[in-house]
Amino acid sequence: MAEIQIKEDAVLDARGLLCPMPIVKTAKAIKELEPGQVLKLVATDRGSVADVPAWAESTGNELLEWHEEGQDFIFFVRKGDGS
Repeated sequence: MAEIQIKEDAVLDARGLLCPMPIVKTAKAIKELEPGQVLKLVATDRGSVADVPAWAESTGNELLEWHEEGQDFIFFVRKGDGS
């Protein structure tokens, strides 16, 4: 099965930041986007694996996908209508 490529509208590099900064910066970055646009977040904090999905659900944004690339955690978040 072919991998689906997600096209991001903005990229946030949060590598080296520890909780809660990846979420703080993600919340700020997502506010700059229009509803439906996608933010790619790159983080190294293992806590973001739990934090990003929980944040997305509680704020009405959609976590499209996440995966690991070496030491990095890559998240794709689509901005919802309410954030």
